[in-house]
Amino acid sequence: MIRLVASDLDGTLTGQELDLSSRVRRAIAAAQDRGVIVTLATGRQFDFVIPFAHDLGITVPLISYQGGLIQAPDSAAPLYRAAMEPALVREVLAWRAQCGRHIALYADNDVFIDQQRHPDAFYRFMLSWRWTCVDDLSSVLERHTPVRFIVFVEPHEAVQVGAELRQIFGGRMEVVRSHPMLVEGNPLGVSKGNALRRLADHLSVPQAQVMALGDHDNDASMLAWAGLGVAMGDGSPEVKAVADWIAPPLAEDGAAVALERFVLDG
Repeated sequence: MIRLVASDLDGTLTGQELDLSSRVRRAIAAAQDRGVIVTLATGRQFDFVIPFAHDLGITVPLISYQGGLIQAPDSAAPLYRAAMEPALVREVLAWRAQCGRHIALYADNDVFIDQQRHPDAFYRFMLSWRWTCVDDLSSVLERHTPVRFIVFVEPHEAVQVGAELRQIFGGRMEVVRSHPMLVEGNPLGVSKGNALRRLADHLSVPQAQVMALGDHDNDASMLAWAGLGVAMGDGSPEVKAVADWIAPPLAEDGAAVALERFVLDG
């Protein structure tokens, strides 16, 4: 019996337009009506996810920042929060200066870039509805606590950039792909899998009664930890490799199909 469902947002529940289909909405509502706890587990900022939680009637803690923050949508106090050491982020900025990569820095509840290489719409979708362009990302560290960073890449560069970050900073941060064009650096020990474990413990739900849904590499840890891990049919090879079941793709409401099959009994 599934008692807790944690679902990724982008590519799992929503597409490019960030909208939820009627079938997905019905499946989530039906699961909640049966007493199943449903939450969202995303790399997005906490503030970004709150409207989706309210829309879906989710009141339990949400997992955001790839697991770096666990907090209920209507609470001012986090259940768990992680941050990066400013000195480590300064090393990352020095690496970026040498290789010329385009990065975004998440700090406190905001996200910053120091150059704009893409149209506004690109950053609104990839980062947030609220992002700030500054002259120098180092100055952000004087006023804010860094949470994570992302490197914008072309899809064919992602593996190489991820390997380079692990070689340079391995053992001091978590490096993961969250999108074909994004490679992320997160605080050491931060992952959706670890966050889901913390949340399940907090809610007193056994691992075997937890279901996780996701579509990309950053979801693999929570699918691997959950008693039932479901990957989207159009998901990445890494997330499919650890899944217990592969759902239809997003366009076919794969998340709803999984909920209907495993939570709503077909």
